[in-house]
Amino acid sequence: MKSEYDVVVIGAGPAGSIAAKTAAQKGLDVLLIEKRQEIGDPVRCAEGVSKVWLRKHIEPDMRWICADVKGSRIFSPDGTMIEMAEEIAGGEVGYVLERKVFDRTLAYESAKAGAEVMVKTRAIDLIMEKGFVKGVKVMHLGETYDISSKIVIAADGVESKVGRWAGIDTSIRPADIETCAQYLMSGTGIDQNYCYFYLGNEICPGGYVWIFPKGGDLANVGIGILGSKSGEKHAVDYLNEFIEKNYPHARILEMDVGGVPVCGSIERTITNGLMLVGDAARQSDPITGGGIINAMEAGKIAGEVAYNAISRGDVSINALQEYEKRWREKIGLEIDNSLMVKDIFIKFTDQEINSLARSLEGVNFSSMSLLDLLYALFKANKKLLWDLRVLFKNVIKYDLNFER
Repeated sequence: MKSEYDVVVIGAGPAGSIAAKTAAQKGLDVLLIEKRQEIGDPVRCAEGVSKVWLRKHIEPDMRWICADVKGSRIFSPDGTMIEMAEEIAGGEVGYVLERKVFDRTLAYESAKAGAEVMVKTRAIDLIMEKGFVKGVKVMHLGETYDISSKIVIAADGVESKVGRWAGIDTSIRPADIETCAQYLMSGTGIDQNYCYFYLGNEICPGGYVWIFPKGGDLANVGIGILGSKSGEKHAVDYLNEFIEKNYPHARILEMDVGGVPVCGSIERTITNGLMLVGDAARQSDPITGGGIINAMEAGKIAGEVAYNAISRGDVSINALQEYEKRWREKIGLEIDNSLMVKDIFIKFTDQEINSLARSLEGVNFSSMSLLDLLYALFKANKKLLWDLRVLFKNVIKYDLNFER
């Protein structure tokens, strides 16, 4: 570890590793630091990801793919099931990953591209000069070091402190964070070709229960609930009740807990000499909480913008507006649309969720676009046409732009 780099990336998750790899491939001198001693552990993720979007960043490898699913099965509180094909089932349906291996592979790819990777290295403060981020103070094996850099890319997750240190408001209200708990379990007996989702205010207020196949008889069984709706019960309490009722003979092999931001886009993700990416930038999907692909997309853009800014000798907030503009154009509209849907659907009663699910029984989802799905919803539920009118316009606009 040297005392000076072009770029320091904080956090070796998908966002940080892709940012480090991209910047290093451009010829920049890059340091990637990770506070934990093992990259990818703990998991804190259901591990599902879209195949199409994943292939834009890395070639699939069976070493870190546990399951190749063909769709999702969504259950309303009364047990009504809706089956959706992979193509429209959302960004978390496609491959189920082994994140411990996947994240390490991404970090390895960044190292192969030329980045230096340091684990057990925690950012403890930023180096500031005349309103510019000029590097980071770190602690490594009990010793503190000052590391200068032209740009810092913060990928330090939902608990991100780096943004706050730089004066960016990353605060989250209880209504904007999902508290999550997940078990790796054996013996659920689920069909390994599908991801399962369970809805209902009694079993998971403001969120959902998921079951993602992991190969053989293994599955991730988890829950996310809104912090504002949990009351005296914790996420793990709801999860235990669900398992006891539905999978009493399954066995727990591992446990993970954490939080996921579902607040939608924050006002800004840049300042002089600094960019935020991934969960640190609140770029996860407000409906599903999924963030792997968004993180990778934003990380790639951040790495490219870092190169452009450093090449021009201008790392000011004005120069880094390129990052702000590009990531919002790439994934920002989808995040904003998802937030709109989330804010409406968290108000639904279980009876309304049941009615919505029953109205979609018999609909063929095998080759349906999001626009087709919205039409089907509106046809059966006229009130949604008004509640989601802005979303409807956005989807039409997105589809027309995509066709061009």
